[in-house]
Amino acid sequence: MNEYAHDDELAKRFEEERGHLRAVAYRMLGSLAEAEDAVQEAWLRLVRSDPSEIDNLAGWLTTVVGRICLDMLRSRTSRREDPLDIRPVEPVRGPTDADVRSADPEDEALLADSVGAAMLVVLDRLAPAERLAFVLHDLFAVPFDDIALITERTPASARQLASRARRRVRGAEIQPPADLGRRRHIVSAFLRAARGGDFEALLDVLDPDVVARADIGVAGALSAVRGAPLVARQAATFAQFAQSAQIAFVNGGLGVVSLFDGAFRVMTFTIADTHITEVTVFTTPASVSGLDILVPADPTP
Repeated sequence: MNEYAHDDELAKRFEEERGHLRAVAYRMLGSLAEAEDAVQEAWLRLVRSDPSEIDNLAGWLTTVVGRICLDMLRSRTSRREDPLDIRPVEPVRGPTDADVRSADPEDEALLADSVGAAMLVVLDRLAPAERLAFVLHDLFAVPFDDIALITERTPASARQLASRARRRVRGAEIQPPADLGRRRHIVSAFLRAARGGDFEALLDVLDPDVVARADIGVAGALSAVRGAPLVARQAATFAQFAQSAQIAFVNGGLGVVSLFDGAFRVMTFTIADTHITEVTVFTTPASVSGLDILVPADPTP
């Protein structure tokens, strides 16, 4: 009997490949939502196929996701749409219990992710077939023979696509945001002050006219507090929230994510110069689920 004959075994094997497939799709599309759509479409194609004819499931799925992404890129180009949701690359996932720690990630992890985001901007300048060839071969070591099948070209032509893309990527300037470390330092200082309930330290990082907003359980509704003293007094009550908070990328900017009372809560920041000018807290499942949250890989305690 084929090892994929049972639906539950097939689903299990697919879940084992999901992280890899999302990484491939995300680097191809630069959009978390579109990457998830591509992976889901790959699953639908898998269940409609004959698993007994699949010798290498991982390779088959990678090829299928590549083809789906290529079609999506071509459709996007034909509509002259910009890519959506450019985000740092690693890891392509939302938070899990294991992600939520009290430690702040090191600057190196955040800078590495910002380079990944910059890479996506460069990749968007490539033609769809060039992007596919470069991503699959240079980032995921997919053979040119397989890439040729996806692009409906010869292996030699697929090699030329990757080579041309490689030259363009190398010729582009990919620099992480110069102030990422500074912003991370400010967010870390806010967390330390909130954890300790340190009113004066909170005032040091808050803009005098800072605005803090929080969802109140009604769709789209936010309560607001303005002014550093009021926000600092409110933030001091976030000590429990802050104890398990970890810096993350939220919708492309720096924020924090925390597991509190069995539910994820998220805080985002707007920073100008050396002070926080806006704080937004998301506490309801509906508001949190609408966010793109990326926790840097392997944070250092």
